[in-house]
Amino acid sequence: MSTRTLSLLASTAVLCALAAVGRPAASPRTAAPEPSQEIAPGARFVDEKTIEGERDFLSGWEARTEGGGVRAVVEIPAGRLDKWEVKNEDGLLHWDMKDGKPRVVKYLGYPTNYGMVPRTVLSKERGGDGDPLDILVLGAALPRGSVVETRVVGLIHLKDSGELDDKLLAVVADSPFEGINDLSDLEAGFPGVTKILETWFANYKGPGKMAAGGFAGRDAALGLLDQAVADFAAAHPAAR
Repeated sequence: MSTRTLSLLASTAVLCALAAVGRPAASPRTAAPEPSQEIAPGARFVDEKTIEGERDFLSGWEARTEGGGVRAVVEIPAGRLDKWEVKNEDGLLHWDMKDGKPRVVKYLGYPTNYGMVPRTVLSKERGGDGDPLDILVLGAALPRGSVVETRVVGLIHLKDSGELDDKLLAVVADSPFEGINDLSDLEAGFPGVTKILETWFANYKGPGKMAAGGFAGRDAALGLLDQAVADFAAAHPAAR
């Protein structure tokens, strides 16, 4: 293994450790988290694999806030391995299942908070997977089910088994990244973060599953967001 690869893996471990600051230590059995794990105020467990929010996670919130920010629903807190996602069918947050078992990532924990933007879709007609637009929120771990206001600063280009899987990059207030406004700020102020993200997403599903295609700045990210909002509105005219 090259010195550069070892350095990137070490940096990813540090980022995950920093994300854990301010939350309880994970159970040793991270492959099977207990239902009592921390979730956002106002959210509740319907059962051990389903979380309901104060509103429908998919359509109960506008993508943009009145202050000009972008809303993110946190599906997976930074540092976690258990893969949860908001389902199109019911707008609830579910522990994703694979081969009849709750899905657990077999890699380093997520390097950022991972979530989705309400009232968006990466449409299949445009090469997407038909799911909401993903968003990566840099900073310390946030409770699962949180709905937070973010500032979008860029995006990472990804393909998942050939399907478009681009993800927005965003920051929140009261974090080390709160002064970041664009991708250039991120790369200048926090060297290595984009390399960590590209390395992680290119490898966490195993060889050949994900393809990373670099990054784009804030304008491109907001353009993708606007298109995803318009496509959701066209597909769900009654969801107002």
